[in-house]
Amino acid sequence: MAVRATVSRFPSDPDAQEASGLPWGVTVTPFATKDENGAAPVYGSDGHMLPRCENCYAYFNTYCELEQWAWTCSLCGSLNGLSSQAIARYTHPQSCAEMISSFIDLDLPLEGSEEETMQARPVYVAAVDLSSSEEFLELTRSALQAALEGLQLLIQNDILISLLYELCLRSVDFSFIFFPSFAAVPSGALFGLATFSHKIGLYDVQGAIPVVKNVFIPSDTEDTLSLELEDVMPLSQFLAPVETFKENITSALETLRPTTSWERTAGAAQGLDGVLMGGRGFGLAMESLFNYLGSEYGNTFALARVFAFLSGPPDHGAGQLDTRRYGEQYASKGEDADRALLPEQTPFYKDLAAVAVQAGVCVDIFAITNEYTDLASLKFLSIESGGSLFLYSSTDDSTLPQDIYRMLSRPYAFNCIMRLRTSSEFKPGHSYGHFFPDPQYENVQHIICCDSYATYAYDFDFANAAGFARHTSEQPMLQIAFQYTVVVPPEELSSEGLGSVSRGKHSLKRRLRIRTLQFAAAQNINEVYDSVDPEAVLSVLVHKVILASLEQGVREGRMLLHDWLVILTAQYNEAFKLVQHNIGNSVTSQIDVEFLQCPQLQRLPRLVFALLRNPLLRFHEEGVHPDYRIYLQCLFSALEPSSLQRAVYPLLTSYSTPDKQAFPRHSLSRAALITSGSPIFLLDAFTTIIVFYSSTADPTLPFPPPQDCLLRTTINKMKQERSITPKLIFIRGGQDDATIFENYLIEEQDVDGSGLTSVMGFVSFLEEISQSVVEYMK
Repeated sequence: MAVRATVSRFPSDPDAQEASGLPWGVTVTPFATKDENGAAPVYGSDGHMLPRCENCYAYFNTYCELEQWAWTCSLCGSLNGLSSQAIARYTHPQSCAEMISSFIDLDLPLEGSEEETMQARPVYVAAVDLSSSEEFLELTRSALQAALEGLQLLIQNDILISLLYELCLRSVDFSFIFFPSFAAVPSGALFGLATFSHKIGLYDVQGAIPVVKNVFIPSDTEDTLSLELEDVMPLSQFLAPVETFKENITSALETLRPTTSWERTAGAAQGLDGVLMGGRGFGLAMESLFNYLGSEYGNTFALARVFAFLSGPPDHGAGQLDTRRYGEQYASKGEDADRALLPEQTPFYKDLAAVAVQAGVCVDIFAITNEYTDLASLKFLSIESGGSLFLYSSTDDSTLPQDIYRMLSRPYAFNCIMRLRTSSEFKPGHSYGHFFPDPQYENVQHIICCDSYATYAYDFDFANAAGFARHTSEQPMLQIAFQYTVVVPPEELSSEGLGSVSRGKHSLKRRLRIRTLQFAAAQNINEVYDSVDPEAVLSVLVHKVILASLEQGVREGRMLLHDWLVILTAQYNEAFKLVQHNIGNSVTSQIDVEFLQCPQLQRLPRLVFALLRNPLLRFHEEGVHPDYRIYLQCLFSALEPSSLQRAVYPLLTSYSTPDKQAFPRHSLSRAALITSGSPIFLLDAFTTIIVFYSSTADPTLPFPPPQDCLLRTTINKMKQERSITPKLIFIRGGQDDATIFENYLIEEQDVDGSGLTSVMGFVSFLEEISQSVVEYMK
């Protein structure tokens, strides 16, 4: 669990918080295997026996004062009695994780009988759009074959994973070995193949040859299927063990064909205003599939993952979307396209996400299309069911197979509950991320499915005007509790130690991960500024800007970000007494917009400038596709701070040869390229990695760089650490089109009021901020 605060020394009271101009909050990556400093949790058992405060319900931790019969809560200061069980437990403190570390991970007992807990087979269902092209299906086949290979590899490694997991719990040090996480896919996974167009197809791959059975999707938005899917094909027939039927599944994939134009015409319906619609009945197909799988939720599986491959907007039956709202009509009607295209046009998919959650289904949407698909409406199905949203504009250079392979081999937890508690002087304000709040309890969030990259954010408010009293010794405290479930193979342990690993059955493990942190209150504004984490500040800002964009439009989001930087700059200049006011409140002295007195703040103007140039906040008339903006909103709101900074302000590095780095960091400008004199540049923009050879590079330098060089090693490390697969591009200056590389040189592009690119850039942006600060301070 990694936790990063925007400031490590908290403002002392509301006045100090307002005077700082900084967002006050934290980012939390709950399922990260280590904390932000690289330390792992201390593992233990009997999490249900961990003492809790009777007043604030916080968990006992190393910051609590422990007496013989009682303990004092480190968050609220209440005195709590100890049970006889706890007294006996704490007579041997070195055997208790909560007495050793403030970062712990404890086993919890599972509800239900032992037999019930053993039926936790992982279920994966691919739902493939047949109202598509052959190129789309070829890419989807490649992706699913990669997925099957990933499942097969994990199956072969299953015994090793189980063995190493047990040794880790026994504190055996295997840090020098890389192995898949215990939460990765274990053996016995079940796989189902479904298709949708104007009909739903279910594949039975457990016979000699694959057989598909279809049921037609009614065109009317209010109609349902004529048959339940269970009546079309029993679920046990649909879900096949990957170990046994991998070859048959592969054969079934080869039979996938796009629906013909004749079929589409026959299955199409008179749509809105009499326009002939296509035949992509995605909405009803998903709803029927969730009900189908939900009948075995808690019996056959604890979590089912549906991979939905979509080639365009749903336009048939329930859940069809009107894509006519995207077009040139905004110019003629004078409507704000940036505002109109961000909200969903129907609550259908948000409601459908709730159905998925009730059925124990997590949905990942893979949209492979360059036409308007209205992801603003569809996104809720993925992010509110715990899944991810991927967008690929073309089948030619798509990273879909790599992305789905990564997804299957990545650790994940499910049925998660996260609770953030604070000491009594302050409280959580807004919470941000892909979760849904508990309907009953405040500051409790439910996360359906969580991987080791998923990150959430909170901002804080003071509980009263007094803030953190200067005369007391108590420090601000924060405790994050994360309860989660993982699927692991069952272990059979003999009395001597590790025994043989049982195959074919699976067990659920419920665990409780707790992180308790103590912060300090700043004595003055300088201490607040010196403790800033710019990447955490950017994360909280991005969440706030996305929320403002969704509620009030992109223009409002841009204004919010711009005004925040103006206010921060003004507050900083006031704090360091860099400005003087003459009679009439006119401001003299030069405004410091580069934060020269405070190194921790110096990255913020560039980050804000880059965020204003990012497609997330650029205007519709600049050619930003609304679906791409929605994709970026979903991606950015789940990234941990370091990855988010890379996505907003790419890292530009230079090399003198493929085996020798020249400079570790350059500003994103052509001037930096020219003055460096380096022949090779590596640009890392998180979703894209570009290797650029300048036009003046020595022609004897190998292009592209060889596999065994330092540059390639660096690239491979970047790719390995990503939550998604970055697109790798090689460009030779003077020979290849370098537009995509030059577009990242944003410091020579303007972000004036129109938002349109001009000859000015970062320097003029700072000048404009300086003028706005003068106006603000009058």
